[in-house]
Amino acid sequence: MAPQTEIEGMIARLLLVLVLLLLLAGVGAAGGALYVFYEFGRGLPDHQQLADHEPPVTTRVHAGDGRLLTEYAIEKRVFVPIGAMPRRVVHAFLAAEDQNFYHHMGIDPQGILRAAITNLRNVGSGRRLQGASTITQQVAKNFLLTNEVSYRRKIQEAILALRIERALPKERILELYLNEIYLGYGSYGVAAAALNYFNKSLDELTIAEAAFLAALPKAPNNYDPRRRPEAAKTRRDWVIGRMAEEGWVDAAQAGRARDEPLTVRTRAATKFANADYFAEEVRRRIAGLYGESALYGGGLSVRTSLDPRLQDIARRSLREGLIAYDRRHGYRGPLGTLNDPDSARLPPDALDRLRARTPPPGLPGPWRVAAVTKVTARTADLMFADATTGTLPYSDVRWARAQLPEQKRGADVRRVSDVLSTGDLILVERLAPDPEATDAARETIPPDTYGLRQMPEIQGAILAMDPHTGRVLAMQGGFSFAESEFNRATQAARQPGSAFKPFVYLAAIDHGYTPASIVLDAPFVIDQGPGLPKWRPSNYSREFYGPSTLRLGLEKSRNLMTVRLAQSLGMEVVAGYAERFGVVDGLPQTLAMSLGAAETTLLRLTTGYAMLVNGGKKISPSLIDRVQDRRGRTVFRHDTRPCVDCRADAWTGQPVPKIPDTRPQLTAPASAFQVVSMLEGVVLRGTGRRIASLGRPLAGKTGTTNDSLDTWFIGFSPDLAVGVFMGFDEPRSLGARETGSSVAAPVFKAFMAEALTDAPMIPFRIPDDIRLVQVDARTGKPAALGAAEGAVILEAFKPGTVPSLDSDGGGGGPTGPGFGATGSPAVGTGGLY
Repeated sequence: MAPQTEIEGMIARLLLVLVLLLLLAGVGAAGGALYVFYEFGRGLPDHQQLADHEPPVTTRVHAGDGRLLTEYAIEKRVFVPIGAMPRRVVHAFLAAEDQNFYHHMGIDPQGILRAAITNLRNVGSGRRLQGASTITQQVAKNFLLTNEVSYRRKIQEAILALRIERALPKERILELYLNEIYLGYGSYGVAAAALNYFNKSLDELTIAEAAFLAALPKAPNNYDPRRRPEAAKTRRDWVIGRMAEEGWVDAAQAGRARDEPLTVRTRAATKFANADYFAEEVRRRIAGLYGESALYGGGLSVRTSLDPRLQDIARRSLREGLIAYDRRHGYRGPLGTLNDPDSARLPPDALDRLRARTPPPGLPGPWRVAAVTKVTARTADLMFADATTGTLPYSDVRWARAQLPEQKRGADVRRVSDVLSTGDLILVERLAPDPEATDAARETIPPDTYGLRQMPEIQGAILAMDPHTGRVLAMQGGFSFAESEFNRATQAARQPGSAFKPFVYLAAIDHGYTPASIVLDAPFVIDQGPGLPKWRPSNYSREFYGPSTLRLGLEKSRNLMTVRLAQSLGMEVVAGYAERFGVVDGLPQTLAMSLGAAETTLLRLTTGYAMLVNGGKKISPSLIDRVQDRRGRTVFRHDTRPCVDCRADAWTGQPVPKIPDTRPQLTAPASAFQVVSMLEGVVLRGTGRRIASLGRPLAGKTGTTNDSLDTWFIGFSPDLAVGVFMGFDEPRSLGARETGSSVAAPVFKAFMAEALTDAPMIPFRIPDDIRLVQVDARTGKPAALGAAEGAVILEAFKPGTVPSLDSDGGGGGPTGPGFGATGSPAVGTGGLY
């Protein structure tokens, strides 16, 4: 018994010692762990920042048809929320990188053990060591640590991974990883990689393509499919196998995926809409709304109002108009010469000198810089930087009379040598036959025949707008954005001249006048005060026309009638209309302002005209329809009208939603139509009659300032408002007899001719309370029977304002505001004498 008792005692003591040792080991291990956590966890980056981390993502700006307009980014990255990522892509990365992602706490002990066993088995085989970093650890390394390879950094990575797992949900960790990881070919994130490797969006990827992307994180360069196709395919097939082991694809799908060739597709060139001035204006507005950081890294999706077709027409129409004006005012000479000083001979190294010359900025695509190598009376021989040659005929040099001061021109060009000399550097464009010419006519233009060109000094802008919504559909702010980024549609404040007059006439209509009211066109003199000369406005023609209808005054742009009208109304009334329609704020209340002496911009003036044709409804010009953040949430909408029924998920035969019209009414629809009708007369019979040949319902007004410094044409069809401005950036006269009719109106006409090609012939919409009456175009009285056809027009009247046949034109006059007036307007032509 005694020996047995001793044995049991020894065993008990041994067990006690063992327990004590285990306890001490546990305490030591815990202490060691605490020490490791304390020592290596000190000073680590704050992992909480990942909760709000948003990587810089490209902001993309789209035209109205969805075409890309431009991109703004510091790093070109595409962000995709985890909820929008296809599951096959997610599964591929989990299979390849972290199969236990949803089960571990940041580090994967099972994965570490498996990697250790595998690496022991592969000792001496030359195979790459297998890692055991979880996706969470990779997030810690990529976002919070450096790429240093050391045991210290590895311990810090594990500590951060444990902290991240406690702070963030699994889906957020996975979202950060998939959008940030570098996958080669300059691709940050899986969405960018899908585009760069396969020219596909994520939802278009096949199982094999998703598996290949998941094969890349460890070493993108080692699996480059172009340089190492076998290694890339082997790695891809391994990922497919892992997906099958996890049950995310079946055997048949895995087999088909392995059989799929690994083909890299070059990313298709993005088709951009060409609208530099418009895009820059959008950039400024987005930066103003959300700041520069959101613009260049916020991943905003901006849908604009731009119509690329109308934008192309606008750019072409303006350029052609600027070139046409520039050509008819002469040639300013060559860009320079290749010759040595005091030498008329071409130097031996002429081609090298030509290649060293930088073309002017903003050169239109078809234009080229050429050197003149030989000149005769009828031709000039040309040489280009690529050593090709061409010929410049006399027929395309005849326009190049020397430009003289005050936009005058020199003597006629009788020979090419009157204009060009050997060694001259000039701009030319290859001549193309007229597409409508006969085959025989086409053959008369030899190949490599060029025409002389020059960059215009005059500048201008054109803007097209939807008059019902204020959406800007096209904007060209100058000849070339590369030449000058100054946007003359939004940044150039210039005097509108007679283009301001419709708002004076609208004020008169609202205060009891009719288009048939008579106003005296006669000399007008105002004493401006001591020491100042008397102000004597005059008509452009310097003539006086006596009593004339209001319509005639606007159609013929009579200055004296406008000033007399403004004096009768009071300039405070005119200033109120200028501000109400957004044309000029704080208009000085002097009579000269009624003739358009206050500065405004093309955008503001065109918007004012748009509010005439839309029936007097207030609109705000907008280039941006909608802005969405990186997660697809709409953060801005131009159209804020409520429409609950618009949110239906599907069409089930329900009625079309009715959207309320919330636009404030600025003037009576009848008043707006009467002004529109008069502006239509401007096109049919007045200063804009060169546009009438289009044969469409169009209306508008010319504008020309003193000494022809600025020229305008602002007009519209029933559903499209268009404004054109042309002038020099440093104001100077455009030349004698140059007006809005000769400079700006041709651009408007060219634009409308092409823009409305396939549009239906819609007449201007007539309000219900308007009566159309045949009247004598000269007197405004009802037309007599048998009156000549050209002497009769249809005039628009409000109820109770139709003049009688025996009215004398002097009685009845204006009776007060026509918009909101409670009294009945007088019957008769009325007038102001």
